[in-house]
Amino acid sequence: MDLMKVTATRRTTTGKCVARRLRSAKQIPAVAYGRKSEALPLSVAPKSLLDVLATSHGRNTVLEIAVENGENFPALLCDYQYHPVTRELLHADFLKISLTEPVDVEIPFETFGKCKGVVAGGTLHVVFRKLPVRCLPDKIPVKVTYDVTELDLDGHVGAKDLPLPEGVAIRLPPNQTVIAVVSEKDRGEEEGAAAAAAGAAAAPAAGAAAAPAADAKGGAGKAPAAAAKPAAAGKAPAAAAAKPAAAKPAKGK
Repeated sequence: MDLMKVTATRRTTTGKCVARRLRSAKQIPAVAYGRKSEALPLSVAPKSLLDVLATSHGRNTVLEIAVENGENFPALLCDYQYHPVTRELLHADFLKISLTEPVDVEIPFETFGKCKGVVAGGTLHVVFRKLPVRCLPDKIPVKVTYDVTELDLDGHVGAKDLPLPEGVAIRLPPNQTVIAVVSEKDRGEEEGAAAAAAGAAAAPAAGAAAAPAADAKGGAGKAPAAAAKPAAAGKAPAAAAAKPAAAKPAKGK
């Protein structure tokens, strides 16, 4: 099996200052780890990772990490981070693997064809855009596709029905739905059931809110009336204050 080589350098120090120095030297910090080995701090050129991501397999490309003054090992690019503004690569994680042991990866899942159920007015639902699979590193497929041409209204496709390459096993229950064609009736029933469930959940909350309101009306109903008296009494000083103002013209006469 031909592996894509990525050159790396062992790091002896870590931290933000080290990362900034690496990036100024057109390198980024990375780490390689596995189930049977300790984490190995590395630095790699971001361009080499962009070349990996540009391949047909993308992050599922099996790599050979060539460590300067160290041992080479096979790995997968299991994670990486971009800068939120510049979109430059900031960090990478490599998973050490064995070429003779199965690996767990996620591969793209696509459909093709003019679906009968969609022509009849239904809606095609693709439940999984990526499929979790297990296989040997040299058996990792680029993607899995499914022809939905014959899929009719209310039809569905289970995980067991997918055409997988030899040596590739899907990590889903056999009857797990991965594709479905939903009719307008089914969609309306689903929305109605969701609305009913929301209403049932809101009913106890509404009842709990109504009880304090009833107590306030029955037990403390007189308090608002008593509180209104000062407001009514407040008019008297205003009227009394108005009388001297009206009497001033009489004194002028």
